[in-house]
Amino acid sequence: MCGIVAAIASRNVAPLLLEGLKRLEYRGYDSAGLALLDVNISCLRSVGRVSSLENLVREEQVEGLAGIAHTRWATHGAPTERNAHPHMSGSIAVVHNGIIENHDSLRKWLRELGYHFESDTDSEVIAHLVNYYVTQTGDFLDAVRSACADLKGAYAIAVLNANDTQRIIGARRGSPLLVGLGEEEHYLASGASALLPVTRRMIDLEEGDIVEICRDSIRIENGGEQVSRPIRLSDERAEMAELGSWRHFMHKEIHEQPQAVADTIEAINHLSYATPEILGDGALDILRKIKSVRLLACGTSFHAASIGRYWLESIAGIRASAEVASEYRYRQSVADPESLVIAISQSGETADTLAALDHARRQGETLSLSVCNVADSALVKESRLRFMTHAGPEIGVASTKAFTTQLVVLFLLTVMIARIRGRLDPAMEASYLDALRHLPGQLHEVLGIEPEVVRMAATLTRRQHALFLGRGVHYPVAQEGALKLKEVSYIHAEAYPAGELKHGPLALIDAEMPVIVIAPNDALIDKLKSNLQEVRARGGELTVFTDLDSHRQMSPDLNLIRLPLSCGILSPILYTVPLQLLAYHTALNRGTDVDKPRNLAKSVTVE
Repeated sequence: MCGIVAAIASRNVAPLLLEGLKRLEYRGYDSAGLALLDVNISCLRSVGRVSSLENLVREEQVEGLAGIAHTRWATHGAPTERNAHPHMSGSIAVVHNGIIENHDSLRKWLRELGYHFESDTDSEVIAHLVNYYVTQTGDFLDAVRSACADLKGAYAIAVLNANDTQRIIGARRGSPLLVGLGEEEHYLASGASALLPVTRRMIDLEEGDIVEICRDSIRIENGGEQVSRPIRLSDERAEMAELGSWRHFMHKEIHEQPQAVADTIEAINHLSYATPEILGDGALDILRKIKSVRLLACGTSFHAASIGRYWLESIAGIRASAEVASEYRYRQSVADPESLVIAISQSGETADTLAALDHARRQGETLSLSVCNVADSALVKESRLRFMTHAGPEIGVASTKAFTTQLVVLFLLTVMIARIRGRLDPAMEASYLDALRHLPGQLHEVLGIEPEVVRMAATLTRRQHALFLGRGVHYPVAQEGALKLKEVSYIHAEAYPAGELKHGPLALIDAEMPVIVIAPNDALIDKLKSNLQEVRARGGELTVFTDLDSHRQMSPDLNLIRLPLSCGILSPILYTVPLQLLAYHTALNRGTDVDKPRNLAKSVTVE
């Protein structure tokens, strides 16, 4: 949700911190700040983007050999300078990601002790707590330990102490934090991309870890005992998170989908069948005994789950449900110990999805599988099995390549389960795998219709509302198209199953309501045609995305955009791409901030 970077070195760390914040700005961009420690702490904060903070640092000419920095997505308190991080208390400066659930009671207690609060945030209590315990014990590390013991909720923190200049202390519970290893300098960050310009050697902190970083050493403890955590070499490259010649990350990432999909299916390219061993130890035994599947996800990932549900039931013949994670965890549901719980998240740190997975486990649904893009994320660690997407870093807040690679993984998983359940003969399985192998090339072809989508976006730009329609497995595709449009262009967009049009939404149809239809040449095409007639009869503005196989022709009241191929079983993936392009070019025309839409952040690590 927010971004943290910290560093201690023998050089001025201000440029390093600012570069790291720029790379994490997709996680939050309401305000930014840093605290630099030399002899004293210099704290600078600004509203808006990291560029504003960068200008302030240049004007003030502040430097430091140690520092912490933060870019914020507002939760508690408006996006103002006084609510920006770092928060100060005496000699202590703190940056925090997450939510402190007991901040009200802590705030009351600290006020009784004489502490004055300057912000509306939950995070400020951490600075005062550490300050209080430092005054009690005189030991910086012990003070952070004691403060963490008082906190309820989720946090990743980095703490500076003006009276202890040789170290920075970090801690995590429920929010990601990692250590970067340099040469005579060390770092903390909430995401690996922040540190790629300076190191690829990283340590992922685990739940409850407290870390002390110095210029020439690090020390990690958990539960008061020193622990060792493995060092990994990040497989991300710095240039993967850079724009290059592209104008926006969203556009770049839409066009990266053929490669992202190719990388994701690489694991099966040499196989004649989809082997469960790639999911982890014991996968075959688990998939043999499951009687149902429960998919848990939020936002775009929920739309992937909904498509996965169609595939699992129609191809694998197994009962499946798709649940909005934030709703599932709060309702009374009927548990099935023989259900496979599939949790889907691009970041692997989505708070609602993690909590939903935990809720399922506590109800006795212990057979779990994560679909994720980050191998060392909390979601992957909490799951029995894992199926990794290989989308690479996704910086644009509106998810694109993460979604299509999730669909690839869900389709491949469906094929595995179908074979194990005896629902696929070898020839059909081979045809499905062959279709996957052709998918990157087909995505390249679909990207070729971008000029037609640009022309359509020009007409959509002046609208304030839009209706998306689809049937069957393409209804979630319509939902994803509507979500993308509203996320980046701020046009109010909704999606409906086309058969539901006559049960209410038809009242909205007039010449000012654009209706966007996903109409592949499949078993439901005749039903869909009658739904289109309902729109045309009421003067609705129709745009239809359809197949090469479709025999529909252009008419004055019908804008037809034809995909340059026959889509087949993987049509949900292929039809998604022009809808992403439509959202992007409409937003571009409307002048919105495509990569950083208002009020949204990339990795939602709070409830």
